[in-house]
Amino acid sequence: MTDDRRIRCILIAGGGSAGWMTAAALANALGRDVAITLVESSEIGTVGVGEATIPPIRLFNRTLGIDEAAFVRRTKGSFKLGIEFVDWGRIGARYFHPFGPFGRDFDLVPLHQYWLDAAARGGAPALDDLSMAWAAAKRGRFSPPLPDPRSVGSTFDYAYHFDAGLYAALLRDYAEARGVMRIDARIQGAEREGERGNIAAVVLEDGQRIAADLFIDCSGFRGLLIEETLGTGYVDWRHWLPCDRAIAVPCERGDFTPYTRSTARPAGWQWRIPLQHRTGNGHVHCSAYMGEDEATALLLANLEGAPLADPRTLRFTTGHRRRFWSHNVVAIGLSSGFLEPLESTSLHLIQAGISKLLALFPTRDMDPLLVDEFNRISIAEFERIRDFLILHYKLTTRDDSELWRYCAAMPVPDTLQWKIDHFRSAGRLVAREFDLFAAPSWLAVHIGQGNRPQARDPLLAARGIDGRAHLAKLADAMARAAETMPTHADYVAALCGAGGESRRLG
Repeated sequence: MTDDRRIRCILIAGGGSAGWMTAAALANALGRDVAITLVESSEIGTVGVGEATIPPIRLFNRTLGIDEAAFVRRTKGSFKLGIEFVDWGRIGARYFHPFGPFGRDFDLVPLHQYWLDAAARGGAPALDDLSMAWAAAKRGRFSPPLPDPRSVGSTFDYAYHFDAGLYAALLRDYAEARGVMRIDARIQGAEREGERGNIAAVVLEDGQRIAADLFIDCSGFRGLLIEETLGTGYVDWRHWLPCDRAIAVPCERGDFTPYTRSTARPAGWQWRIPLQHRTGNGHVHCSAYMGEDEATALLLANLEGAPLADPRTLRFTTGHRRRFWSHNVVAIGLSSGFLEPLESTSLHLIQAGISKLLALFPTRDMDPLLVDEFNRISIAEFERIRDFLILHYKLTTRDDSELWRYCAAMPVPDTLQWKIDHFRSAGRLVAREFDLFAAPSWLAVHIGQGNRPQARDPLLAARGIDGRAHLAKLADAMARAAETMPTHADYVAALCGAGGESRRLG
C-alpha cells in the first residue's frame, strides 16, 4: 500500500486581501478534507490600496458563489468601466482605456485600421467614441452588458471599485464558515527541515509552533517565509518603472463616476477611485524626483473633497521574487512582488496566483515540475504586465520634468519594443503568451498617447472599403444606447436597496 502523500494541512501567513482571498478560494476548492489555518495579527495594518479592479475579479467572486448585489453592498462598492488617463501623453490630453473592444469588426481588416484610415482622411469620430464602455462612462451611466450579441450594448465589460478592507472581512466570513481557522498572533519566525530545507512550522511570538504541509506567504512586502526564511532574492525593475512611493488618503465623495481616473503629475501620477462612502486617492511618485512632503502637499491640493484621514505612505520596489514558489512555500500578493497600481492589477495578481496554485496543486513531495511551471508562468505574467505599464511612461512627449524626460528617453525591454515597433510600422497589435491585456487595451494607450502608425495594413487598400460611414453609425448607436442606461448612482442605489442583508454571500 503506497504512502498517502496528499496535502493535509495548509498554513497561510498573513491576512488582508491576499490572505483571505487565498483562504476563501482554497476552502471552496478543497472542502474540509484539508485543514486550513490563517495566522494574522490584528496589530499589523494592511496596505489596502487595491480598491480598483479589472474584469476577472467577477469570475473569482462567481466561482465562490458570491452574489453581486450583496458584494457591492457589503464592500461599499461601485462599478468600473475602465480608466481615464489625463495628462499622460502631453499636458491637456486625455483618453480612456475601456473594458471591452472598440466597436465590432465588420470586415477582414480590424476595425481600428479603418479608424486610422478615416482619421487620416478627416471626419472620423474620436476613437474613445467607438467604445461602448466610454459612451456610458462619460455620461455617468451604468448597467450590465446586454445578453444579445447583436446589440452594441453587449460590447463592453466591467469590474468594481470597493473598500479592500471590507472585501477582506467578507471573505473572512466566507472562509471561516467553511472551516478555515484564524489565529490572531504575530509570527516570530519559521523552522526548517534539516533534510530538504522545507518549512516545517511557523513559530508565534508566544512560542506556539504550528506545523503544515504547505505554506502560503501572504505577509506583504516583508516576505516572511519566501524571503526572510528562504532567501529567494528579488528582481528590481526600477530602471523601467522608477516610482517607489505611494501616498494614499480618502476624501469626501465627489462625482460618482463609473470609472477610475489616473492623472499624471510632475514626478508620477494620482489615482481617483469613487466608492459609495468616499473617494479613494493616492499619489504614486518617484522619490528621486520629489520628496515626500512635496508629494503629499500636491495630493492634498488636488482632492475633490475634505480628507477623511491622515495620508499614509507606502514604500515599494517594483519587481518580483526570483522564485514565487520555493520548497513548500508559495508567495501570493505583495510577498511575491509589486507592480504599481496604474492598471489596477494588484488584486488580479493575487487571483492569478491562487488559480495557478489550484491548477498545479501539489502533494507533500512538491514535484519540481509543478514548482518550475508555477514559477515560469508567474514570471511571464509579471513581465507582460510590466511591459504594458512601461508603455504608458515611454509613450510620452512631456518634457516638463525630470521623470518624464527620463521615461521618454529610456530603453525598454525587447519584448515591449517589439510591440511598439509593430504598431508604429503598420498599426498591428501583436500578442505574446500570457498577455493579460488584450489588443483593445494596447490600442487605447498607443492612440491615446500619440503613437500613430507610419502606414496601414496593406490588406486595407486591397479591400477598397471606405469605413467612415460605418464608424459614424457605430458611434451614434453607442451614444443612443448609453442614454437608455440609468445613472451609475441610481443603479448602485437600486442594487443595494434590493433584498437587504438577506442576500447571500455564497
